[in-house]
Amino acid sequence: MAKNFLKFEYLLLFAVFIIATCGLIYELVAGTLASYLLGDSVKQFSFIIGVYLFSMGVGSYFAKFVKKNQLNTFVEIEILVGVIGGLSSVILFILFEKVDYFQFILYLLVFVTGCLVGLEIPLLMNILKEKVKFSDLVSNVFTFDYIGALLASVLFPLVLVPKLGVMKTSLFFGMINVSVAIILCFLLSKDLKHSLLLKLKAISAFIILLLTFFFSDQILSYSEQKLYGENIIFTKATPYQRIVLTHTKNDYKLYLNNNLQFSSADEYRYHEALVHPVMANAKNIENVLVLGGGDGLAVREILKYKEVKKITLVDLDEGMTKLFASNTILTKFNHNSLTNPKVEVVNKDAFLWVKEENNKFDVIIIDFPDPSNYSLGKLYSLNFYKSLKKIVAPEAAIVIQTTSPYFAPKSFWCINNTVNEVFPNADAYHVYVPSFGEWGYTIASNNNTADFSKVNRKVSGLKYYDYQYKKLNFFPKDMKAKNLEINRLDNQILVRYFDEEWGKL
Repeated sequence: MAKNFLKFEYLLLFAVFIIATCGLIYELVAGTLASYLLGDSVKQFSFIIGVYLFSMGVGSYFAKFVKKNQLNTFVEIEILVGVIGGLSSVILFILFEKVDYFQFILYLLVFVTGCLVGLEIPLLMNILKEKVKFSDLVSNVFTFDYIGALLASVLFPLVLVPKLGVMKTSLFFGMINVSVAIILCFLLSKDLKHSLLLKLKAISAFIILLLTFFFSDQILSYSEQKLYGENIIFTKATPYQRIVLTHTKNDYKLYLNNNLQFSSADEYRYHEALVHPVMANAKNIENVLVLGGGDGLAVREILKYKEVKKITLVDLDEGMTKLFASNTILTKFNHNSLTNPKVEVVNKDAFLWVKEENNKFDVIIIDFPDPSNYSLGKLYSLNFYKSLKKIVAPEAAIVIQTTSPYFAPKSFWCINNTVNEVFPNADAYHVYVPSFGEWGYTIASNNNTADFSKVNRKVSGLKYYDYQYKKLNFFPKDMKAKNLEINRLDNQILVRYFDEEWGKL
């Protein structure tokens, strides 16, 4: 009898481990999907975590009202968690473009899942409380709970998203949840009421999840086709972002987390304007640093200068740089720049890499994504530019993409003012890129007498830039903003400016 109960206890404690692992996975899936589809990963994860923890508290509160058939209720909840949590990503992907109240559905699914997970632990403790010493019970339950949470948090970014993707991950863990319910139904059938009905429910739920898992690629293709409205020819999920490449007629477009990164029809305008003013103006260009720009398109432009001896590209996402170094469609755009012997690719966080680097660079080209969240906003901060200054050669020139001066003038001039706090000479210019509209840049130097319109060298064959810097240097009234704060790490005012301006569109 004691041996049978010991098995019973260990079985339920194993269920706690699964509950914690799967519950956190569903939370991470919701946060990741919200970041992919809605942007601002910091805000989305903050809201998701808050709603999830609150709903777990709600579930825990209502657990005290379950007095009868607690083991049956526990198994029923395990099945429900598996189905709702497992199918959540499928539902969210399909509904994103179809409904106006997408965020309500997102948080409703998070709330329901959290409530069910919150119900499970108190129920389990009530089932075991009369047969296990209370102190041992609490210790064992929370030990397995925390171990499961740790496992989920490690596996999700390192293994699950890169190997399975977000949709398959949620479905896979939904099946694990339901599998636990099936095991409980068969091993504890004598302790369950209507065990046959429970078995049928659990097996049916597992079959639904399994079939959805097998067809998940088709479901994802359908939902993304609706989302982008273009022919999708390639998708890839990395630990940092979802990469989607589309094709319409002669135009290829790259999207990162649902945001357009470039269009092959006009990306040359953006990249020529980013690279050639600073390369033409710099005194020396032998040693060039590129921060961001994992697509290799800025590197392509730099390689047009024969004087360049070495290019160091620092981009966080190894999945991005490997893709643009190997995909035959994409290497046509960057002219195989990332495999050029002059180029060294470093996959590290640029914020940390700059702090640790000791070499000096003649030209620095910064092509980070827009500061749409705090993790990106730090790359436009006063602290970052101070670190950057340590690796700038005395006569070096720097250029930074600084979002749109038309759609986001506060953001644009906030970056420019922040740069000017560190470098004695900073100027701004802008170009028109049809896919994005007016787009802007900040150019800077340690030399406070540097004339950015001066051309020290040229290359032929450019499609757009004609080395007439002053033509790009004029800003009409609707592209100006005044009385702006400096972007510091402790205030991240730039992210608030950016959210305010782009949120209106």
